[in-house]
Amino acid sequence: MDHVIRTRNLTKRFGHRTALAGLDLDVPPGVVLGYLGPNGAGKTTTIRLLAGLIRPTAGSAIVFGFDASDQYDALQRQIGYLPGDFVAYPELTGAQYLDYFAHLYGGVSRDRIELLAKRFDLDLNRRIGMLSRGNRQKVGIVQAFMHDPDLLILDEPTTGLDPLMQREFRELLRETGDAGRTVFLSSHVLSEVEAVADVVAILRAGRLVTVQSVQALKDRARRRLDLTFDGPPPGGRIQAVPGVQELSIDGRIAHVVVSGSTAELIKAVAPYDVTSVVSHETDLEATFLDYYDGQE
Repeated sequence: MDHVIRTRNLTKRFGHRTALAGLDLDVPPGVVLGYLGPNGAGKTTTIRLLAGLIRPTAGSAIVFGFDASDQYDALQRQIGYLPGDFVAYPELTGAQYLDYFAHLYGGVSRDRIELLAKRFDLDLNRRIGMLSRGNRQKVGIVQAFMHDPDLLILDEPTTGLDPLMQREFRELLRETGDAGRTVFLSSHVLSEVEAVADVVAILRAGRLVTVQSVQALKDRARRRLDLTFDGPPPGGRIQAVPGVQELSIDGRIAHVVVSGSTAELIKAVAPYDVTSVVSHETDLEATFLDYYDGQE
């Protein structure tokens, strides 16, 4: 199969409001795709269409060769789905709830469930209604992963998790990707996506803006450098370098923001007695905001 997910002109309107407009997106097998966008961009609408929970106004969402809107039952054993607003039967214990889903999935090893619960420090004997938001989210994570589905569809999966559990979840995602399974990860947390994704799709106001590898996004991201010179910094020379977006000078230090490669900048200042170069972390968030603001 060339693509696990293929959407064509996928559109969803709620009354007069268009939540998703003409989405064309292909997700091949074995890829972890990060689906980025601010709240209200259409991420959750896309997720619900892919999971077969709502029908499109126009277009199609094909998952494993099935039309998600018409063949919901055929997809369920192949998909692990975690909604962004995960809720469960409050009167059931975690064990009872997961046993119920294990039956729907055609059987899941009890050892597998307990292993995931232990990994996320989840007490399966407590009623779900008595759990904190973070622990309820853990129940949803176990439910999505426990049957080792070929496709994970995850909507803001780390909501409510503490930093330690977020790290554990990212490790589970990496293992899932390494095993050759496909992940569709919707998030507005760029650092979360950067840590696990191979490819990023950016959505803005219901429309797909770009699909790029994470590495390509990094390559065009903004970088901040502090260049220290033996004498006054050559401000005019630095400003003339392609890709330089911001420049401020403080004594013998030039603070520079450059988009993309820094090679031309380093080459340009090399003759001016540079005594120190300090490079700060790549500013992927600024790159994402450029797309969101329509500046790219």
